[in-house]
Amino acid sequence: MRILMPLYQGFDLLDVCGPSEMFSWAGYTVDLVAEVPGKVVANNGFVFDVPNGLPAQAIPYDALWIPGGSPDQLSRIIHDPARDLLDFLDKQAAQSSWVCSVCEGALLAAAAGLLHGYNATTHWAFIPYLMQNYPDVTVADGHPRFVVDRNRLTGGGISSGLDEALKLIELLSGTAAAQGVQQTTQYYPDPPVTSAIPNTITSPMPPYPPAAA
Repeated sequence: MRILMPLYQGFDLLDVCGPSEMFSWAGYTVDLVAEVPGKVVANNGFVFDVPNGLPAQAIPYDALWIPGGSPDQLSRIIHDPARDLLDFLDKQAAQSSWVCSVCEGALLAAAAGLLHGYNATTHWAFIPYLMQNYPDVTVADGHPRFVVDRNRLTGGGISSGLDEALKLIELLSGTAAAQGVQQTTQYYPDPPVTSAIPNTITSPMPPYPPAAA
């Protein structure tokens, strides 16, 4: 099994590293490509050296995995007149058995037209933006960890990517394979605190065009 993950400046580290760990234990190959090849800095400052840029031609993959990232970078990509990354996602989705997003990666998927007519989820803070700007996407009620709709698999906020990755493993390789990865990674969440997801009508996404200085 082969998973393709496109990276861009300011991507969410856990959206990439957590699922990659799960996929590795499943025996999958994870290929990283960069919007601009070279050093790609995650939103917490970790630096990745990604020598491969976006392929000129889409390549068949078992899954395309779109991570979230910082609001400024998401806005830049969404409003890029050249649409380099969005057009790549569109072409690659057509060659991928599964199209997956985690966290705010759903905004990029929606901007590329990949969630038109689908049920989906994203990080709670970005749901207002998704609903206001992409009314053709049906946002799932109740902040689920992930949503499956046909060959689209979308995840909630950041840590949801771990659950989502296990679900993708189950979809691709069966329940026993996913259970094996769960056991190996000892993924049995039991957080020491409890809290509720806030209700919000605003989003961290910056206005576009940006306000004059």
